[in-house]
Amino acid sequence: MIGVRDKIWFLRQGLFAKYVISLVGLVVFVLAVNGAMESWISYRATKTTLIDAMSEKAEATARRIEQSISELERQISWVTRASAVALEQHRADYAQLLNQVPAVSQLSLLSGNGSEQLRLTRTTILVGSGTDYSRDVRFTETAARGVTYAPADFRGLRPYMSIAVSHSGFNAGVTVADIDLRFLSDFLGDAQVGKASFAYVVDSRGRVLASSAKGPEVGKDLSKLPQVAALMTPNGQALASGTDADGYGVLTASSAVPKLGWFVFFDQPTAQALAPIRDQLLRVALLIGLGLVVAILAGTLLARRMLIPITALRAGARRLGGGDFSHRIDVRTADELEELADQFNSMAGQLHETYSGLETKVEERTRDLARSINELKVLEEVGRAVSSSLDLNAVLPTVAARALEITHADAVLIYSYDAARHQFNLAEAIGIDKSAEGQHLAIDEGSSVLGEAATKGEPIAIPDLANAADHLLRDVAIAAGFHSVLVVPLVDQKGILGSLVVLRRGAGEFSPNLIGLMRTFAHQSVLAMRNARLFTEVDQKGRELASAHSTVQQQAGKLQEQTDQLLNWNKSLEERVEKQLGEIERIRRLERFLPPQVAQLIASSDGHDSLLDSHRREVTVVFCDLRGFTAFTETTEPEEAMNVLREYHAALGELIFRYEGTLDRYAGDGVMILFNAPIQFADHTKRAVKMAVEMRDTIGLLTQKWRNRGHSLGFGVGIALGYATLGQIGFEQRLEYAAIGSVTNLASRLCDEAKAGQIVVARRVYGMVEQWVDGKPLDDLHLKGFNHPVLAVEILRWREEAAEAEDAEATAPAELLRRKQ
Repeated sequence: MIGVRDKIWFLRQGLFAKYVISLVGLVVFVLAVNGAMESWISYRATKTTLIDAMSEKAEATARRIEQSISELERQISWVTRASAVALEQHRADYAQLLNQVPAVSQLSLLSGNGSEQLRLTRTTILVGSGTDYSRDVRFTETAARGVTYAPADFRGLRPYMSIAVSHSGFNAGVTVADIDLRFLSDFLGDAQVGKASFAYVVDSRGRVLASSAKGPEVGKDLSKLPQVAALMTPNGQALASGTDADGYGVLTASSAVPKLGWFVFFDQPTAQALAPIRDQLLRVALLIGLGLVVAILAGTLLARRMLIPITALRAGARRLGGGDFSHRIDVRTADELEELADQFNSMAGQLHETYSGLETKVEERTRDLARSINELKVLEEVGRAVSSSLDLNAVLPTVAARALEITHADAVLIYSYDAARHQFNLAEAIGIDKSAEGQHLAIDEGSSVLGEAATKGEPIAIPDLANAADHLLRDVAIAAGFHSVLVVPLVDQKGILGSLVVLRRGAGEFSPNLIGLMRTFAHQSVLAMRNARLFTEVDQKGRELASAHSTVQQQAGKLQEQTDQLLNWNKSLEERVEKQLGEIERIRRLERFLPPQVAQLIASSDGHDSLLDSHRREVTVVFCDLRGFTAFTETTEPEEAMNVLREYHAALGELIFRYEGTLDRYAGDGVMILFNAPIQFADHTKRAVKMAVEMRDTIGLLTQKWRNRGHSLGFGVGIALGYATLGQIGFEQRLEYAAIGSVTNLASRLCDEAKAGQIVVARRVYGMVEQWVDGKPLDDLHLKGFNHPVLAVEILRWREEAAEAEDAEATAPAELLRRKQ
């Protein structure tokens, strides 16, 4: 029965199972590799075919969309013919276009200056609204290029875009058509897309403009999808796979509509596209299963033929393991198994020879082990006795007595360490009179073996003091009749506690076992000494805390009285803080549109808010901008344009606040500054002109810097003097201090006339600053919005000599007044 169980175990766990598993594994591996390669080839072919088909559909749909937009542009350009000059003719043409082209939802006619003259939808007509589109890109870009396409936007859930076409003739105006993009869904019907796929069109920001029946919702942001995000990056490459809006994998193909910056995507779920691959994998699995059955049968037949010699080897090895070294294994297979049996027989003979010598060595090791166990028992008893007390005066005698018991020495000394004096002081002694006077009571750290052992952190044994180096402990020990010493340091991570000195009258080596035992004993002794010191410190702190507790109780009453006083002070402080917060909020509102010094002036005294109320006053208006900035922004990256504006505004802002001007507004490169409002200055015109001259010099250095970076920009300034209505405009969350009047328009028109590096001022401004500047009269200017020619002067430079004399005259009365005071 035992033999049957052994055979079953061998079949399940021995070489039999290994040979069968190896053969089965080889067959399964070959079939699996073959199936994997076929599946991979089929997968690549299926994926390539599907992506190529979807790519063709995407390109065809993109071409149809681009053609439809071009057709819309052609139909819109019909209403811009030069023969239609009257507003009624434009209205009739717009109505006819709306009836003929369902995709057009609204038409707007803009005049040459950007003002809306006519707006026509299928339900409403608006004539002469006058809405200003002069700064709208649909007007500015179209006037320069002839035709522009505005980015798509959404009104509710409907996508729209604008096509703007300029009219024939000089400054004839622009027609802006709003296009309802729902017609794009006609290009993505099931007939074009297919039953398994879905398609959608996204704009340059990743929003869905049109979708097939199974596609994503119109207006949904798909910019996070991998296939969409890849095309939205500069020099982006189309991906062959991605995810749908729900996060499932899809095969994808795309095509761009370059004219509009749109992209057409055709996607098919990966699970549907790879259904044939799953069927092929199932066939491979069935083939592997069949191969597995055949391999098991073949492996079983081959492995059984190897059982007989292996069983004989196994039985012989068991007998050798049981100690029967006289047994020999008999195998006659004429192969490696027979050679293995011979090696077992040779090994049995060698083991028989070495067995007798091994028994002797085991007896010696057993005796050594018994001695070590006895030492450990003694060490355990010593550690328990040392750690049983928390009184340092009781711990030290216990440590010394146990050390004497362990080492069988003649004397034991325990020194405590004084860190302040770097000195070892005798604290306990056995075998030597502790009270006797002598040099051994205090030993310096630097000149003794105690300090050397403490520095190394290891015991130092001196078997014969007569041959040792000259030190104090040697002389004292020899004088007392001791000839060998073992110094064990009492140290831990916190520092040095002292040293344990073991003295013997006879000379001789200290055994390594004893030194190691004393090292362990020293560690336990240090722990006991630390615990005793900690207990003493805790007991002292407890007494100090008890004394402090009564003091705290006495002061608690005083603190309660002070708390009541603090509550009263807090109420007063809250009222003052609330008042100060109101002042801070008032200054914050003023600093939205005034220089900090003006806002502080208004907030520093009551009643100055009236400076911001609507009123009429003579002001000097400075208007400046950059020449060639519009062309610069068309050919430059937005980030570079923003960097130029930051440098430009920073340079102007410093001068505006230095000359105490009020920044009315700025739009891009255009900046408008007021002087004499809201704070009045007697020399406001002089301040404005002097600031403009310094601006020209400062921006001149910047334009040279920009020119080195490849940007051709200039700086022009226009200045006018006259009366304007001043006051606050806006709403509660956004207020501005603004000036309204023809003087602001005059400054703007003079700025438009200024060339790069010119300061053009009205003749009246020149008359106010003529004594400080050099100027050159200009031809009469015919400015837009002014019925009569305007007299203007170009400011060439500011005369520093005259300015310094003027400043000296202005400061002399003030200096005289100061001296009198």
